[in-house]
Amino acid sequence: MSTTHHTTTGATASRVLVLNSGSSSVKYQLLDMRDRSRLATGLVERIGESTSRLAHTPEGGETRERTGRIADHDQALKAAADELAADGLGLDSPELAAIGHRVVHGGLKFSEPTVITDVVLKEIERLVPVAPLHNPANITGIRTAQALRPDLPQVAVFDTAFHTTMPEYAARYAIDVETADAHRIRRYGFHGTSHAYVSRRTAELLGRPVADVNVIVLHLGNGASASAVAGGRCVETSMGLTPLEGLVMGTRSGDIDPAVTFHLKRVAGMSADEIDDLLNKRSGLVGLCGDNDMREIRRRVDEGDERAALAFDIYIHRLKKYIGAYSAVLGRVDAVVFTAGVGENSAPVREAALAGLEGFGLAVDAGRNAVRSGEPRLISPEDARVAVAVVPTDEELEIAGQTFDLVHN
Repeated sequence: MSTTHHTTTGATASRVLVLNSGSSSVKYQLLDMRDRSRLATGLVERIGESTSRLAHTPEGGETRERTGRIADHDQALKAAADELAADGLGLDSPELAAIGHRVVHGGLKFSEPTVITDVVLKEIERLVPVAPLHNPANITGIRTAQALRPDLPQVAVFDTAFHTTMPEYAARYAIDVETADAHRIRRYGFHGTSHAYVSRRTAELLGRPVADVNVIVLHLGNGASASAVAGGRCVETSMGLTPLEGLVMGTRSGDIDPAVTFHLKRVAGMSADEIDDLLNKRSGLVGLCGDNDMREIRRRVDEGDERAALAFDIYIHRLKKYIGAYSAVLGRVDAVVFTAGVGENSAPVREAALAGLEGFGLAVDAGRNAVRSGEPRLISPEDARVAVAVVPTDEELEIAGQTFDLVHN
């Protein structure tokens, strides 16, 4: 479902406020789409606790911090609005064109950025059962922003939207069709704004049209996902009904035999909620070695820590399996690209993930891989058959761009 009418804003309105509302946090960025510059960024965290903190950074300025209880998202957004106003960037500015909201789950109905109406909001609410950790917080952020600026277009940009192009044979699980359809059980995928942005930027880096390029995108942060993108369209991704499926992550198990859950219930007497907590919050790297920070894990590996070494090896093994599988799905791979916190910053992860894959045309140039940079760059040797790239993701810019394009077209 996408909206067919577009809201027209004033000719001078070029700013977009991007909101990413989590269960106990609100991240925000104000961007000017004339030159894609960031006018301000901020984070309100630990909402509802006595130790709430707001950190606000204006463009070219020093970060300002406020601490003390911020009761709810309403207060959090108002506090952020006060900080923006102090910089002359208030939400009442006629230059503000729209507010763009990151919404994690859009199901099958939302394949494009969508102007938020009451009908759209109800559909986002209907998806809460498949995104219980994320969609309620996203809805709260939308309602709060609507109350602050009811006259302004509010746009939802969905994490799942980029993956709605997956063919049915990639999106369906092999379970009873009636049961699956009744409960909307299928593979949706996540991190879509990042995969969309990074795959497009990779084509630019290669100097080729998006439609001509096949890319494997590895979004490696605390949450991690892989996607196979053929000519700008996602044809496969590693996350599924929820963000739990796929790669080994900071605290999530990724792929696991589903019967493990039955075993834990029968043998360990664990409840559904306890198993959910185990697989989402106490598994992955933290479950394997007690750390989910890749820098700390690498430090421990270098010191000879066997648990950290095994955790790293399991992480890399899963990554290689997906690179190989997606090479087969795509048939022809033009680039493998690393992004997000670990992907952009961990040279050892990049090197290990592609080690031994020379038969796939994949190799890393040690010197290029060691360079630290915030710019998109190639780290493969000059004569490599398949490009290997590092492309810093920018989900906020992607959300702002999609929001601005929608309200101005």
